[in-house]
Amino acid sequence: MACELCDTPGGDVLWQDDLCRVVAVEMPDYPGFCRVILNRHAGEMSDLPEAERQRLMQVVFAVETALRRLMHPDKINLASLGNVVPHVHWHVIPRFAGDAHFPQPIWAAPVRAGMRHGAPERETLRAALAEALT
Repeated sequence: MACELCDTPGGDVLWQDDLCRVVAVEMPDYPGFCRVILNRHAGEMSDLPEAERQRLMQVVFAVETALRRLMHPDKINLASLGNVVPHVHWHVIPRFAGDAHFPQPIWAAPVRAGMRHGAPERETLRAALAEALT
């Protein structure tokens, strides 16, 4: 069976190691939206050995920390759904009180016309991730 996250990077790769990669997601209304994607196919976190689960979550938390430092969002949403793409990946989404969906998830119906927030430059985000993940 074909898997989108096995067959493609899943976005602009900002950082990667042997276990996973961090990609920027192109959603103009949600600047800074990143995904942390396992580099091999697995459907659930519990399919991973404990050490890999811990390392993957270290990466998720490092992405959250970098985005908070660079963007100062009102909230960071972390989500691991996999209903559409059953490949282990985490969404790390900076949220602002004025965005179109706040306080609902970004996948809900919008509650207002959203205000746009500036995104960090890709190289700035890459550098922040490299610093957080070394």
